[in-house]
Amino acid sequence: MSTNRFGVRTLAVLAVAGLAVLGTPTIASAHVSAQPAEFTQGGRATFAFRVPNERDNAGTTKIEVTLPQDTPLTSVRTKPLTGWKAEAVKGKLDKPVTIAGKEVTEAFTSITWTADAGVKIGVNQYEDFQVALGTLPEKDTLLLPVKQTYENGEVVDWAQPAGADGKEPEHPAPALKLAPKKAGDDGHGSSHGSATNATAEGDTHEASAAGADNTARYLGGAGLAIGALGLGFGVGAILRSRRKA
Repeated sequence: MSTNRFGVRTLAVLAVAGLAVLGTPTIASAHVSAQPAEFTQGGRATFAFRVPNERDNAGTTKIEVTLPQDTPLTSVRTKPLTGWKAEAVKGKLDKPVTIAGKEVTEAFTSITWTADAGVKIGVNQYEDFQVALGTLPEKDTLLLPVKQTYENGEVVDWAQPAGADGKEPEHPAPALKLAPKKAGDDGHGSSHGSATNATAEGDTHEASAAGADNTARYLGGAGLAIGALGLGFGVGAILRSRRKA
């Protein structure tokens, strides 16, 4: 009987643990990030800036992205988001650059999303701000610094690049990883990550947008494994008890 009771207890504890893991919701990244974040040099990128609210006493009401000027982007499109006004600002470059064989004298400098009255990213919430950018530069990484403004006036500047040792800084800037263009690849919105398709406003190219967090998959798999393990222990204990009886 003691063995039987032990098996039942083990089954119950592990089953509850498995259900707890399976029931854990996906938590947004602890900092502003690009989802997905891998694209092809010379092409376009359609993705989302994922912005979590990190304060328990204020909501996020403004997001401002600074676009690079050394490798300027000549195309910026935003997807409409209910309750938010998007504005992409374009200006003249300090000096002309050549992109795809053409001389470029002006490019986009920033994208700003401002919440309407009464709208904000609340406590324990996050929002995805979808964009389509191009033409992507021929470099390994494209940094896209973001300023996050809270309703109490606090501004958090997500602008730090990763250290030489690869260690993540306190306020990392969202970054796109850019792979070299392969033969036969037109580069339009290509992404090496897995994500849902999203179409930018007025854009005919569809590409991967805000992706599902792999963490959810790992947690779900772990929960199923724990549940199966608990069931196995419980059944084994019951069978052993019956044999002894």
